[in-house]
Amino acid sequence: MAYLLDTHTFLWMRHAPDRLSERASAVCGEAATELTMSLASAWEMAIKLSIGKLRLSEPLRDVLVDARKRGITSLAITEAHVLRVRELPLHHRDPFDRILAAQALEEGMTLLSADAVFDGYAVPRLW
Repeated sequence: MAYLLDTHTFLWMRHAPDRLSERASAVCGEAATELTMSLASAWEMAIKLSIGKLRLSEPLRDVLVDARKRGITSLAITEAHVLRVRELPLHHRDPFDRILAAQALEEGMTLLSADAVFDGYAVPRLW
């Protein structure tokens, strides 16, 4: 099964695996699981690093390279994803959450996230 990682899920996998739920941890550990991270998450991390809301023990470039080495694929933001954002109800204004919701819906993926805000978008979510 294919899963789209929320930004916090990706960070917790690397730096705080104890914060993952049992189900999320099990899914991340299954060999057959396809894990994908949106470029929106990389963009979000870059912004949060630049404004001091996120600290990493290594450069972001190295974190992203390591993600690929771990088999996490990258999902670009396409025109279809952007157009799907327009169709979403305005439950909240976080642009990163909104594009992740649109990508999960458009790509038929389950979002791996602790954030219940996605339930309002009818996005399949596992936690």
